Amino acid sequence: MLAPELESAFRGRRVLVTGGLGFIGSCLARELVELGADVLLVDSLVPEYGGNLANVAGIEDAVRINVSDVRDEHSFRHLIRGQDVLFNLAGQTSHLDSMHEPFTDLEINVRSQLSILEACRRHNPEVKVVFASTRQIYGRPQYLPVDEAHPIVPVDVNGINKTAGEWYHLLYGRVYGLRVSVLRLTNTYGPRMRVRDARQTFLGHWLRLLLAGEELEIFGDGEQRRDFNYVDDAVRAFLLAAAREEANGEVYNLGDEAVVSLRELAELLVELAGGSYRIVPFPPGREAIDIGDYYGDFSKIRAALGWEPRVALRDGLEHALAFYRQNGELYWDG
Repeated sequence: MLAPELESAFRGRRVLVTGGLGFIGSCLARELVELGADVLLVDSLVPEYGGNLANVAGIEDAVRINVSDVRDEHSFRHLIRGQDVLFNLAGQTSHLDSMHEPFTDLEINVRSQLSILEACRRHNPEVKVVFASTRQIYGRPQYLPVDEAHPIVPVDVNGINKTAGEWYHLLYGRVYGLRVSVLRLTNTYGPRMRVRDARQTFLGHWLRLLLAGEELEIFGDGEQRRDFNYVDDAVRAFLLAAAREEANGEVYNLGDEAVVSLRELAELLVELAGGSYRIVPFPPGREAIDIGDYYGDFSKIRAALGWEPRVALRDGLEHALAFYRQNGELYWDG
């Protein structure tokens, strides 16, 4: 879909983004503002989950912000009324945290998702919903690249709960007629991601370590292969899924044809930013939930919606490094 068509799809539309002060949510908000949408961002601003007011610097006056938790079903039923589109990005994304605090993960990634869907069904059944799912639900790949028909065998609590959240969305689409689309994201990176630690993204933490002059550590043998999407590409997928009626009821993988090992990724980062890396054994508890090699087959979304990644890994990493060199003090501790 060309940019003018996206503008016609969103100009003047009322759009709610849960997790809107987080990494992908805030980048999505910026694009929605450019497209002329009326944007409401909902975020709990819980420090561990990535919400950061710095993420909306420059567009504060162009969006409305509601600081509330999606676990509060009473507030959400009021927020959803009158919205044309809901981008549902709220969630707990740390795999390790889900193993340490499984009931918190259950509350955020399952019960809250069901509460959001009930609010949509009862108070705004016409809203279009795009849900941010994850490639983590597949678990350790049984074949590569992983397509949407791959068995779902999560290896951690987060993967199980994200699966449930996704299936609730699809169920409400089938049974109640909600217009729902699901995107299974791969490793997404770029400006505004949480970099203070590796709870949400190891790559973000790697960027911080390199810029601080510290050595990277790669767990295992470093040969685990991954694919990555620059955040602008992921945002475009969300917009396309929301704008296209043929996306209703569908699940789409994102991904990239460029696949690199973690060692190759570290070598590229060292080339771009200096520094060094070393290979170390997995810490206790990490190897059991590591999925090994993963890269996705995104041919379904390419055929259906015309989406494919545009930003090469090297270019995206250069953009991200430049952003944190200039704005790092806003993210090292937030």
